[in-house]
Amino acid sequence: MKTLNYNEAYAALEKLVHELEDDSIQLDTLAEKVKKANELIAVCEGKLRNIENDVKKELKD
Repeated sequence: MKTLNYNEAYAALEKLVHELEDDSIQLDTLAEKVKKANELIAVCEGKLRNIENDVKKELKD
């Protein structure tokens, strides 16, 4: 997967959520989409953790 910034990962996650909420989703692709959503969630959480740590570090200095 290409390295995404937070906004790109969040936008892709939102798109996947809309697809997952759609009643016409193909069951054959459900597991793949859920896996991709989990990967995007991990990217977003990691970016937020890094930002939080950077802000805390700056506030200490």
